[in-house]
Order: sequence, then structure tokens, then C-alpha cells
Amino acid sequence: MESLISLWQGTGIYYLMTQIELNGLSGFGPLFMIAIGLSLLFLAIRKGFEPLLLVPIGFGCILVNIPEAGFSNKPTETEAGGLLYYFFHIGIASGGIFPLFIFMGVGAMTDFGPLLANPKTLLLGAAAQFGIFATLLGAVALNSFDIGFNFSLKEAAAIAIIGGADGPTAIFVAGKLAPELLGAIAVAAYSYMALVPLIQPPIMRALTTEEERAIVMTQLRDVSRTEKIFFPLMLLLLVALLLPSAAPLLGMFCFGNLMRECGVVDRLSDTAQNALINIVTIFLGLAVGSKLSADKFLDMNTLGILILGIIAFCIGTAAGLLMGKLMNRLSGGKINPLIGAAGVSAVPMAARVANKVGLEANPQNFLLMHAMGPNVAGVIGSAVAAGVMLKMVG
Repeated sequence: MESLISLWQGTGIYYLMTQIELNGLSGFGPLFMIAIGLSLLFLAIRKGFEPLLLVPIGFGCILVNIPEAGFSNKPTETEAGGLLYYFFHIGIASGGIFPLFIFMGVGAMTDFGPLLANPKTLLLGAAAQFGIFATLLGAVALNSFDIGFNFSLKEAAAIAIIGGADGPTAIFVAGKLAPELLGAIAVAAYSYMALVPLIQPPIMRALTTEEERAIVMTQLRDVSRTEKIFFPLMLLLLVALLLPSAAPLLGMFCFGNLMRECGVVDRLSDTAQNALINIVTIFLGLAVGSKLSADKFLDMNTLGILILGIIAFCIGTAAGLLMGKLMNRLSGGKINPLIGAAGVSAVPMAARVANKVGLEANPQNFLLMHAMGPNVAGVIGSAVAAGVMLKMVG
């Protein structure tokens, strides 16, 4: 009988009943978070929202909230730590290895050709980062209102990076500045990236006219292989000299791109684009899911992160569009402002959305390659913004 009682007291059901009895409604936290994890799986599997990340994140959320399973336990003198603890500690907390590997894979899949063919689009990617810095000020300003939000400067900087619509960058910065908020920041970043086709079109239509959306841009020039090889090297050296804190992200991004363009390491490029990035994505998603435990996720700050994240994303989209309108005026009507919305670094979804809205206004208006220029510039811009944040408050 004592063995049976001990077995019963070691079950998750007994743990939940005890927590509910002691803490009331807050004792339902693990069950609620398991429901959140199942919801993320539903969005990924049924709706196709960023499945490569939301599937492991959602499953990690379920694992970490199973009572008494110990998936995220820290190691002690007598016991080893949980599996997800090591994923997070090695891959994110200790230098942000996983996001850097992801950036290398993204670099290997990126074509800088559209950006090099029209360098002016770099300004659109830079303008779209305005949402990051505007949200930083907004997050700090919230502390002056007695509404339950309380973000430190480091936490505000980590939240603001969501406005860049770049999941790996958001995880990298949050892991260094605010690891306690990593779960909410990662979920917000990838959720809003998945919702780009729903969030951006209304902003595009509100800030541009029918005539502007119908503008047809001229075909881009061919970019030589030499240009594509030299660009990542020049970019890395420039950033390393001016902003060393951004060098880890851009360094891995440029290394991946150089492997793609140099033409002599096709096997390495293929590995970075496929096998390696897929393996790291699994570990990264589970590591992020490990931070979605009920005691860390269920508070007012999570709500504040979700609200500030969507505001940052909308401001970034609007800033890119307004810069596109300005460039349209200065160029005598040769630039379609829609490509400015692609300045957020949700590659390549933001470029596809700009192309789709342009086709709605003019069936002969193909903006995809033109929008890829600011889209790639947005990746560079978000990495530079992350470096600025780390330098300022890290």
C-alpha cells in the first residue's frame, strides 16, 4: 500500500491537484500552457504558420509543462539537468550558437543580386528598422503608467527587435539581454512573421494610392559573379570595423552567402542550406519551447510583449512604405512604394506579399525581384539594429 501511495504521489495528476488546491486558478497554469502548445501545433500543422519553428516550439512547450518530468531542470550536485535545459543553455544562453547557425543557413539561401542591382533599396531596409527603435522607447514609456507592465531597458531592447520580423535575431538578442522573456519574444516574433500576409496588406493599401501600387518597375540589370563574391566580404569588414557587436550575426550570414556564391564549396553550401539548418532548427525550437513554462509565460509582461511586438511590426512596415513613397517622388515615379514594406526581414514572405498587392492593382506588375532587394536589406538592417542594441544596453 505504501508503494502504491508513493506511486500515486509521483504522478502528474497528483501534482496538479496539489497545485490547484494550494494556488487556486493559478494551479491550472501547466494545463493552460499545454493547451497553448497544442494551439501552436494546430497553427503550424493545420494553418501552415511557420511550421518549421512552431512544431518544435509547440512540442517543447508541452514537454516543459508536463508536471514533474524535469525536462528543463537545472543540473545539481547529485542529478543531471533536463534535456531541454541543455538545449537552451548550450544553444542560446551560451553565446547564441543556434541562431548563428540559422543565420549561416539563411545566408547560404540568400541571393544578393536584387540588392546589388538596385543598391538604393538598401535605404528601404534601413527605414523599416525604425519600428525597432520606436518600440524601444514605447516599452520604456510603459513603465510610467500603472497598468501592470514593468520592463527594464534590456528587456525593452529585446522586445523591440520583434519589429525587425527576424526570428533568429530576436532569439539571439533576447538570449543575451532578457532570457526570462525568450519564450514570449520568440513566439511573438514567429507568429507575426507567419501573419505577414494578413498584417501588411491593410497597411499597404492605407498608405499608398491605387496609382502608386500600379507602378511597373524596370527590369533589374544582371549582377556578375564577382560582385556577388565581393559583397559579403565588404559587408562583413565594414560592419566589423564600425559595429563589432553585430559581427557575429552578419559574419555567419556573410559566410553562408560566400559559400553559395564562390562556386567551389557546393557540398558545404548544400549542407548549410539543408541538413545543418534543419537539425539546428529542431534544437532551436525545442530550446525556445523550454522557456514556455507556466511560471515564466503567464504574466502581464507576456501580454505587453505581444502588444508591443505587433506595434513594432506595423511601424516597421509603415516606415518602409513611407520611405518608398519618398523615393518614388525623388525618382520621378519610377519606384513602386510597395517594395518598401518588404524592408522588414521576413524573407521571402514580405516580398511575396508586396508582389501580390502590386498584381492586384496591375496584373502586369511583377514586383517580386524588386522587393527582394529591400527584403534582403532588411535582414542586414535587423542584424545591425541588434548590434546597436547589444552595444547600447548589453
